[in-house]
Amino acid sequence: MTTPPPSSPPARGRRRAPTRIERAAGRAAALQRPRVLLALLLLLALTCVMLLDGYLRAEVGGDQRVRTGASANDVPEDVLDGGPILTFPGGRATTVSVPDRTIALTFDDGPDATWTPRVLEILEEYDVPGTFFLVGSMVARHPDIVRDLVEQGNEVGVHTFTHVDLSYQSEARVTREIEQTQLALAGAAGITTTLFRAPYSSETDAIDDYSWPVYKKLGEEGYTSVFIDTDSDDWKRPGVSKIVEWATPEDGEGASVLFHDAGGERSQTIEALPKYIEKMKAKGYTFTTVSGAMAAQQPTGGPAAAGTSGAEGTAARAADSDDALQAAHHRATGATLWEGRALVAAVAVAEWTVPALSVGLLVVGVAVMGRFGLMLILARRHHRQRNRRRFGWGPPVTGPVSVVVPAYNEKECIANTLRSLARSTHPIEIIVVDDGSTDGTAEIAESLGLPGVRVIRQANAGKPAALDNGVRHARYDIVVMMDGDTVFEPDTVRHLVQPFADPAVGAVAGNAKVGNRRTLIGAWQHIEYVMGFNLDRRMYDLLRCMPTIPGAIGAFRREAVLQVGGMSDDTLAEDTDITIALHRAGWRVVYQEHARAWTEAPGSLKQLWSQRYRWSYGTMQALWKHRGSLKDKGPSGRFGRVGMPLVVLFQVVTPLFAPLIDVFTLYSMIFIDFRSALLAWLAVLGVQLLCAAYAFRLDREKYRYLLMMPLQQLAYRQMMYLVLIHSCVTALTGGRLRWQKLKRTGEVGTPAGAG
Repeated sequence: MTTPPPSSPPARGRRRAPTRIERAAGRAAALQRPRVLLALLLLLALTCVMLLDGYLRAEVGGDQRVRTGASANDVPEDVLDGGPILTFPGGRATTVSVPDRTIALTFDDGPDATWTPRVLEILEEYDVPGTFFLVGSMVARHPDIVRDLVEQGNEVGVHTFTHVDLSYQSEARVTREIEQTQLALAGAAGITTTLFRAPYSSETDAIDDYSWPVYKKLGEEGYTSVFIDTDSDDWKRPGVSKIVEWATPEDGEGASVLFHDAGGERSQTIEALPKYIEKMKAKGYTFTTVSGAMAAQQPTGGPAAAGTSGAEGTAARAADSDDALQAAHHRATGATLWEGRALVAAVAVAEWTVPALSVGLLVVGVAVMGRFGLMLILARRHHRQRNRRRFGWGPPVTGPVSVVVPAYNEKECIANTLRSLARSTHPIEIIVVDDGSTDGTAEIAESLGLPGVRVIRQANAGKPAALDNGVRHARYDIVVMMDGDTVFEPDTVRHLVQPFADPAVGAVAGNAKVGNRRTLIGAWQHIEYVMGFNLDRRMYDLLRCMPTIPGAIGAFRREAVLQVGGMSDDTLAEDTDITIALHRAGWRVVYQEHARAWTEAPGSLKQLWSQRYRWSYGTMQALWKHRGSLKDKGPSGRFGRVGMPLVVLFQVVTPLFAPLIDVFTLYSMIFIDFRSALLAWLAVLGVQLLCAAYAFRLDREKYRYLLMMPLQQLAYRQMMYLVLIHSCVTALTGGRLRWQKLKRTGEVGTPAGAG
């Protein structure tokens, strides 16, 4: 093979032109930035949806406090002793009573998907109108019910958005509770309302010095606050007869009567309501809405005269303003209408998304725990099987083998790599394929003067082409492939090639170890290699569906490699690509735990992201390329039947949705139950520690690195999730990457130095 002459150094002061790899890397980086942004936006959208759903369910921003026992020194006496309807015409507090033998039937805390429709059926059957004080979060979740309620002729009022005691809240929170409920009403039924009832309120004599400022503020904005004369106390579920008795006013007096159509189990309310209506009609009572009661007492005016909607003047009077029963309603227009529709739409998305995510969380949790259990069982079986005294692959393999070392700008590492190979206890030839290096890698390899080393130069074409070139120049039937930054132990090659005594074995995966594990990032990767990669390979080996032979250490029959067409550059994961191809060609792929290689892992977060992004995306490419394996028959189809589903489940789907565990855990810690969520997270961590400890025991590693595992779960794992999401976005948007070169330090010198 011809060797291109070295290029002359650039003139002083002249900037060196970038190589083809550097230009491609620059273009790839420019293309990935929008995809990283898209991945982050997806996470942000998920967070917003969860926060919205939590706010609707009072998990976010909820306040369960209810004030009792406060004084009422600042409340006017005529308000405390007045009727249940409080208005502020001209800024002066005025109360209105319900006319005699008239019932303003009111319902709180709805709408509810179960009970409100049944209440509406009863009201329609008896031709009785009602006034419903609705919780905004429930309105946004059940807009169809609100629309039916209004169209049936009932009246609605604001009952805050999250059912909080407003006397505890700031002025800004009070405004927000009212405005958000108005937006929900606008989005659901196209209206706003001037009626208001505070949660936990009762009769006017219960107004105190803390709640009075709230009523004054809302009154000045045009709201009519509605209290009660008679409380059915149906929420206590005292029995149907008691509900009817307690809801009945005395001596023919008119009353604002309270029932509940939500907030709990309301079967007694549903049973009592028809009996109550029949009883009151028999006594000569008529039923009306709050606006109807006000119109009866003030025939020349109504609640509309008190002001306009509190939605910043954006609502207009409903077209049918003559309908006294719904005089408090105003038609929503403009920004109020569209913001309301947007709110209802967003809530609909949250209502669908969060339950779906919850199901996904359950599936992921079962898959994660199932994977741990499967790994532990099969890894133990694999270890016991392969370490039995009588176990053997067949006659010892003693013949020489070829070792191919692809290298691109590996000047920091190549000498350590070749010196480790020179100490091999198994006869080998070493083929260094220099892939257009510009840092003198080939010259360093040649200058070492090690026996059996051949250096082949080629124009820069990528790792698959370099490996193929090495296979073509190999003299022996077994070819060992390794990275240019990897160090072998003296017995590594001998252990690695023994499975080839079985003629069915086409390739062998070795045990890759992180050499530079002294740093925090290195220690995290060390845990991942031992627990994730090597424990996985034991499982896949027993199932005969090994998905990947690591690029750092793998051995192949030359015949098998040539049979499947060599190392393909169709994907970024050429090692996964050829491994699956060998399965489909009918070859067996096994794992040899005693063949150890020490590799230099990325030393910075940027390099780690780049490497894992390429691995993750390349794996997806390889799985898609070999999707036809799902249809393969016979032994060659085992990977499609077993391996492909497991790899997709454990390496794509589960990690992709695994952030749900952390997101829901964090959400629960902040908004629901910190202690329970923390205990659940610690339980999962305990299971992972158990698996990791067993993996370390099998690999005879030091347990002290496991002390870093909790921090790994908090930081490192999240980064790996983002990498996978980034890869999925790239795959879905049709992006492509090239083989990327990581910066090396050469600190992995000997296996002893690595520990």
